[in-house]
Amino acid sequence: MKHDQRGFGLIEMLIALALGLIIVLGVVQTFLAAKNTYVSQNTAAAMQEDARFVLSKMIQELRMVGMFGCLGTITDASSAGDFNAAQIIPISWDNSNLKLTLVTADVGGSGGTPTWTVVSDCRNSATAYTGLRAAANGQIAFPIRRLVYSFSNNQILMGTGSGTPTQQVLVNNVSAFSVMFGLATSATDVAASSYSANPSDPARIRSVRLSLTLTDPNNRVANQTFNVVAALRNRLQ
Repeated sequence: MKHDQRGFGLIEMLIALALGLIIVLGVVQTFLAAKNTYVSQNTAAAMQEDARFVLSKMIQELRMVGMFGCLGTITDASSAGDFNAAQIIPISWDNSNLKLTLVTADVGGSGGTPTWTVVSDCRNSATAYTGLRAAANGQIAFPIRRLVYSFSNNQILMGTGSGTPTQQVLVNNVSAFSVMFGLATSATDVAASSYSANPSDPARIRSVRLSLTLTDPNNRVANQTFNVVAALRNRLQ
């Protein structure tokens, strides 16, 4: 028997190609959208991680500002005689150069060589020495660091040591960084009653509010601003 043999006509082929092209374009669009979402989420997560790193570090150190051991009276035996001044003003802000200076107890055991070490028996004597100093029997050594944070060229930098220490980059792509200080009415009051960006009397500082804005250089996500507040524990006692 002879059977009729039929194939696809030109119109059917064109329709099939058009439908296939629509499907392929839909799949490609879905893939690109998913990829862009993934990249944006990763970028936002990286920005949050950068902010969390630098702000948590600063908060931890701010909370320990002014902690110089177990006695209030400390003999300054530092080689440059600069410990007393740091003890009197353990936190300061250079508004013109956007630099935050902290004198704080060394947090953890991985802070490197301290700026000073306060050696005390916690009963009768406490002495501050430059650099690392071992405690004798019956004494405790308190490592103290002077930290200088600065905002420059869209970066947050930090240096450790006396004078003007060499600074290392902590985080890049910073579009804004601001510091506000919670101030008590007087140096003897505990609670903060007002905020100032440029306090005239560092002795009145009771808390610090940090605001950090990060930007994506590739414009994949919008700028993200992070705000935190840290209390100076040694000023609240």
